[in-house]
Amino acid sequence: MSKEIIAFFNEIEGVLSSKLPFVAFRKPDEEMVGVFMQQTKELHELKSYNEAGFVFVPFCSQGKKVIFPYESCNYFSASVLDADLLESDKMEREQPRFIAIEELSDLKEKHISLVQKCVDFIKTKEAKKIVLSRKEMLQYGNLNVLNTFKKMLKIYKNAFVYLWFHPEIGLWMGATPEKLLTSFEGNFKTMALAGTQKYTGTTNVDWEIKEKKEQQYVTEFILENLKESVENMEVTEPFTVQAGSLVHIRTDISGKLKSANSLEKLINALHPTPAVCGLPKAVAEAFILQNENYDRSYYSGYLGELNLNERTSLFVNLRCVELENNLASIYVGGGITADSIPENEWEETVSKAEVMKKVLS
Repeated sequence: MSKEIIAFFNEIEGVLSSKLPFVAFRKPDEEMVGVFMQQTKELHELKSYNEAGFVFVPFCSQGKKVIFPYESCNYFSASVLDADLLESDKMEREQPRFIAIEELSDLKEKHISLVQKCVDFIKTKEAKKIVLSRKEMLQYGNLNVLNTFKKMLKIYKNAFVYLWFHPEIGLWMGATPEKLLTSFEGNFKTMALAGTQKYTGTTNVDWEIKEKKEQQYVTEFILENLKESVENMEVTEPFTVQAGSLVHIRTDISGKLKSANSLEKLINALHPTPAVCGLPKAVAEAFILQNENYDRSYYSGYLGELNLNERTSLFVNLRCVELENNLASIYVGGGITADSIPENEWEETVSKAEVMKKVLS
């Protein structure tokens, strides 16, 4: 590893130790890792989408929308190559230890019961799809946060990888495969992402009707909700993409904003997307808030750069973990339709949880 890269990660470690608000992140398919460090511990809440900075927004509209304002931050970056990360892996370290807070069998029983309740609700025709999630908590020791971040950078090249901290909110990190939107010079891009399978060495896979329907619902929702603020839309055919050890169905959507003031309307129209909430959005969100029996917090919210260098790049907060007081909270979920089989939906969440556990171990 070069002296420059060692110095770069040492600087991030220093920021972590300072307990000042900061975020380190890398965009999909890029090498540049950037760091915004706020100069004070003040909590800034997003008031306007004309502001510039790094935003961290929760699933529920009642939570705090946090921004690290550009003018209140120091910024530094480095191009981090695979060779740098591979070399750092060779260093001997004590392996972290994890103890589950709740038995998996108890979590399974609760989730299967919730999925069945959801399927029954959907069959009343009040909803087409509802995304249910759960939280799995692990007590840990010897976890090196920076090394875990490096591991995410190495494994998830086509994801948005981040490490985020604010003393009043906590520490979050993740590697999300889902873009909420990007916008630059009036042009706009988003994606419809749904369906999950284990990656078996190829993206040439067969998808069940349930998964295809789920992805189509997401695509139709986005197209319908973009009508008022976007024009000249282009839509790709669905295709399979790899995200670490999983694959998903994806459709890319692009267009042009009708006006300079369309960004906030666009974000509000998309968030929360059917990939993390459901359809109709209001019905699905109400079911989630009444029945999940825990606070998603910033899981399935969004994060990223807002109006930096005239560009906005926001990502849905999936494949993430919250670290607090030696507790790791892993958040996982899946889309439920009338065709869902509760046992299969449980197994999908187990696969997603295992992805995060392997990164932490």
